[in-house]
Amino acid sequence: MSKTNSARRIFSISELADELDISPRAIRFYEEKGLILPERTKGNHRIYDKRDRARLKLILRGKRLGYSLDDIAEMIGMAEFNMDEMQQLRKSYAYGKKKLKEIESRMEELNILKEDLLAVQEKILNRLNELEAKD
Repeated sequence: MSKTNSARRIFSISELADELDISPRAIRFYEEKGLILPERTKGNHRIYDKRDRARLKLILRGKRLGYSLDDIAEMIGMAEFNMDEMQQLRKSYAYGKKKLKEIESRMEELNILKEDLLAVQEKILNRLNELEAKD
C-alpha cells in the first residue's frame, strides 16, 4: 500500500518486511533499539520513508558481515541520525578499516600462538620418538 506523499515514497511495515525478506517483528526490534525512527500516522501506524528503508538495508548488510548492533549503530551514525548517504558510507568505510586492522592484529597473534603450539608439539613428538626408541 505505498502512497506518494509530497513526492516522497512511503512504505508500510509489511512492504519493507517483504522487500527485505525479514519479519515485521525484526523491523520493530530495530526501532526499539533506536536504529530507525519511523513516523506514525494519526492512527498510530508506523510509516517508513526511503531513509528508513536505506537504514534497514545498512543494518541488514552489517549483520550479514558479522557486526553487532552497537557496531552497526556506530557505522550508520546513530549520534547523527540525519547524516546523508555519503557521510554514512564514509563512516562505514572508516569503521570497516578499523575493524580490518583489529582482525589483522588478532590473526597475527593467532599465528604466533599457532607457531608456539607447533613448536611444542614437535618437541613432544621428538621426546616420544626418543622414548619409543629406548623400548
